[in-house]
Amino acid sequence: MASEERTKEILQLLYDAVVAFDEDRAAELCHAVLDEGVDPHTAVVDGLSRGMAEAGERYERMEYFVPELLLCSDALYAGLEILKPAILASGRETGVKGSIVLGVVEGDIHDIGKNLVRIMFEAAGWTVYDLGRDVKLERFVEEQARTNCEIVALSALMTTSMLAMPKVISMLRAKNAKARIMVGGAPINPDVATKFGADGYAPSAGTAVEEATRLVETLRKEAA
Repeated sequence: MASEERTKEILQLLYDAVVAFDEDRAAELCHAVLDEGVDPHTAVVDGLSRGMAEAGERYERMEYFVPELLLCSDALYAGLEILKPAILASGRETGVKGSIVLGVVEGDIHDIGKNLVRIMFEAAGWTVYDLGRDVKLERFVEEQARTNCEIVALSALMTTSMLAMPKVISMLRAKNAKARIMVGGAPINPDVATKFGADGYAPSAGTAVEEATRLVETLRKEAA
């Protein structure tokens, strides 16, 4: 069993490896987590995920850009791949906060922003159902019904494709009034989100998890 001091050291090194997009170092450290008796759940939450959160903040400050953020996610996933079996074997989950269906609406093939959002949710321990890009409107409704997820997130990069959003929202409301709906993308702003009937709006990948968490907390309070 690793000492408290050694555990703190490994967690910091994991954080550093993700921020520095050092995939090999992240994998090496995760093997050390297992070999030295560090709690793998703690390693994910306080090491890998914390590093990814920092990468997201640097992206928001325009210190990192899409290539750097994707490289950070590679380091994150390299570590998760090693630690996940140990977490599952221990019977512990990685602190799932909620469940979300996300996708780029029909007619839009721009998915870099959506992919970054997925990374941030996975790093935060959410269950993510990624429908991809150019998603037919009915698929959002079908997947929400299949998974009974709490959040549906719609993305669009073009003003023409964003016009599909209110249609999807109406379809989702008719099927399940309880699920919360978020929208985001370059042409979207808070006023547009309100006009479309969405429950929430995320201007960036870095703020999406925070907004979704707020919506889930509201949803669960209402259900209590």
